[in-house]
Amino acid sequence: MNPAPRIPPGPRYELHCHLDGSVRPATLRALADEQGLALTRSVEELAVAPARCGSLTRFLTHLELPLKVLQTPDALARAARELVEDWALDGVVHGEVRFAPQLHGRHGMGLDDAVRAVARGLADGRRATGVRTALLLSCLRHQSPEESEAVAEAALRHRDAVAGLDLAGDERLHPGAPHRPAFDLMHRAGIPCTVHAGEAAGAESVWEAIDVLGARRIGHGVRCTGDPSLLRRLRSERIALEMCPTSNVQTGAAPDLAGHPAAGLLARGVPVTISTDARTTCATTLDREFRVLREVSGWIAQDEERVQRHAVAAAFAPKAPPERAVGAART
Repeated sequence: MNPAPRIPPGPRYELHCHLDGSVRPATLRALADEQGLALTRSVEELAVAPARCGSLTRFLTHLELPLKVLQTPDALARAARELVEDWALDGVVHGEVRFAPQLHGRHGMGLDDAVRAVARGLADGRRATGVRTALLLSCLRHQSPEESEAVAEAALRHRDAVAGLDLAGDERLHPGAPHRPAFDLMHRAGIPCTVHAGEAAGAESVWEAIDVLGARRIGHGVRCTGDPSLLRRLRSERIALEMCPTSNVQTGAAPDLAGHPAAGLLARGVPVTISTDARTTCATTLDREFRVLREVSGWIAQDEERVQRHAVAAAFAPKAPPERAVGAART
């Protein structure tokens, strides 16, 4: 088989990227050394997930090291700044990063200090690269509704820096409905929301995300393909799917890259977007994700352009991309 042709990338948007899963391995090593943290295995073994973890639960174990070292404002700011630098190298002109500030208080850092630290790092990265950024705060399904409300309230206190709210975690084990009060706070304030759904559980979790939590985007949504009425809803209301092919195979949400539903859903008019999920945990970049889709699904330039137009429309930020239009003709 001939290799897929190289398609020069246009400006790209990334909508689904977790900060803790995107810390450079060299930075993880440096932070561990600075903090006197002894590592039992190499950073790569600890922080990079295997090609097939078999479950979301096992995938998430590879975030333990990043969470251990991201417990100071300076560490969070560094990770955020370096992520923006990595976006710039990857052709990303608008990147949205999400993190759960409530996970960074092991040494006493509060929600507000954590949010301010990440916002500071993003601002430093923007000034250095010109990449536009948006910050999302993540509530966690396994935590209490009260903890999610505290995260939502922090988002309100930092409206100048926070663009949206997320709900993350294993929807197979933890329903989203108990977290509705946090999302109601966002809706009343006019702050958009996204929800991880259709990854560990089926289409019913996507329905819950839309109808109960008011999600404007769906994190992953891989398992919605067998529900025609749900696909009609996604199309009619332009609810974007934040799909992450490599990650979806790692967690077992998709059988393999050739069997990933992104191409089929795109062909059926669903607003598919493509992201990395966690650049270090998944050992990937946005450029690699599109290259794999070209190789295994036969994507052409027009497919990537459609995906980028979907991402522009779904972004939790001003719609006009910098420099030149996303999807402009390529040479």
